[in-house]
This record gives sequence, C-alpha cells and structure tokens, in this order.
Amino acid sequence: MSVERRRELGQFLRDRRGNLVRAELGLPPIGRNRTLGLRREEIAAFAAVSVTWYTWLEQGRDINASRQVLESIARVLTLTAAETAYLLAMGGYTPVPSAEVMAIEQAPDHLQRLLDAFDFPAFAVAPDWGIAGWNRAYAGLYTRIAAVDPEDRNLLWLIFTDPHLRQMLPDWEETSRHFVAEFRAEAGARLGSAAHTTLLKRLGEASGQFAKLWADRGVERFASRQRVFMHPVAGELVFEQHRLVPSDAPELHLVMYVPVPGTPTAERIRKLLADETA
Repeated sequence: MSVERRRELGQFLRDRRGNLVRAELGLPPIGRNRTLGLRREEIAAFAAVSVTWYTWLEQGRDINASRQVLESIARVLTLTAAETAYLLAMGGYTPVPSAEVMAIEQAPDHLQRLLDAFDFPAFAVAPDWGIAGWNRAYAGLYTRIAAVDPEDRNLLWLIFTDPHLRQMLPDWEETSRHFVAEFRAEAGARLGSAAHTTLLKRLGEASGQFAKLWADRGVERFASRQRVFMHPVAGELVFEQHRLVPSDAPELHLVMYVPVPGTPTAERIRKLLADETA
C-alpha cells in the first residue's frame, strides 16, 4: 500500500470516527456535552482489535489490515456500502486500476457511433473524468464543449471552473457535491498516481469550493437521478441521468441524459437541434 493511500485511509477513519453520534451507539456523552465522536479505544473494542494496532492504522503506519478487520471497522463506523468499498480499496482489497488508462482522449469509433445514434444528450467519460466523446445533442445542450481546450475537457474541471455551465445548473451545489463524492469512490484506488495527484492539485488550486468538498471526503456510488438544466435558448430541460459501462471498454463510461416523460424536454431538444441546421 502506498504512503498516500495509508494516509488517506487513516484520515478517512479519523473523520468518520469523529462524526459518529454516541447516543446512536448506546454510549454516553464524553464529559458534559460532547455527543459526537468515539474514542479510539471504543472503536478498537467494538471491532475486536488492539488499541495500539487501531491507532497505528489511523496514523497511516505501514501495517497489514485484513479485509475481515476492515469490514469489522466499517460496521462499527456505520459506513455506507460506497464508503465501505472505498475503505477496502484504500486497504488494497479491490483491483488497482492501471494509471496508464487514467486519460483517454478519444472514444473508440464504435462507441462514438453508439453515442451518435442517441437523439438525447450523451457523452463518454474516461477514468479521470475527461470527456472523450459526445454526440450532437450534447453539443446542443453544452454548446462550448467543442471549443474547450482538450486539457480542460474534464467533467470535474468544467463543473467547478466554467461559469457558463454553472449558470445552467440551478442545483449546482448539490450536483457538485455528488460529482466529487462519486469521483472519490471511483478513483480511490488510484490515489497517489502521478495523473491523479496532478488533477487534484490543479482542481484544488483553481477552485476553493472543490478543495473544500474534497477535504470533506464524501463517498458515493453513482446513482441514476434527475438532472435539470436551464438552457439559454431552450429553457428548462429535465433529464434522467444514466450511465452504462461498455463490456469491451470498461475504462469508459457512457453517460446519457434521457428526457423525462411528461416534460417538454424531448421536444425542446429536437427544436434546438433543428434550429441549428435551419
């Protein structure tokens, strides 16, 4: 396990331990009114490990933690499924993705043809969340995509640095939080790689809001959900966001914005694209 991953594992454990509600675990307050946070001794006792060993784990020392022990600690900390998977990844119990496939500049031709077949916005995302391909409907939704410098054509980078895109998202605060937590869940095993470190440093320097959200260490699995855009020409567009992973190119994810039935979104997209060709 790399030094960076050991440090992240320790900080993650400390953060989650400090946020536990003592009463929910049947424990009295510490002192007169401290109701949040467990002592290391309490976590160690609940997880059936020594206090010294657990302390070393939080300190990021070079010790071996079994999957069984990490899962036990996850239960004590009441971690979600996504948080547990992230903890296990930090401990080395999920395959470590190859750093060589972090960035993919262009989706394979057959995946681009699939994107082009959709009449709703769709795009391909690389492991570093770079946008590796998109269709005409996505270009109609986010008109700047083709003009963005390839180095900046990254979903996280655009969310936090493009004021035009931010104006299109009435729920920007919630969306940006989801994105950062999902990116952490997916990229956790790459922590410490040169490409991952460079991307995080660049984002942190460009956006204080990203830096704060990253420091919060939220972890979420991707979930299909409703997305709302305020398009400067078409007006309000309401989609369901879905994601597919091609079996022959699992390093790429295809993200699709499907118009929500009962809304004028599909018709507005059609009119928007028709006006472009008129």
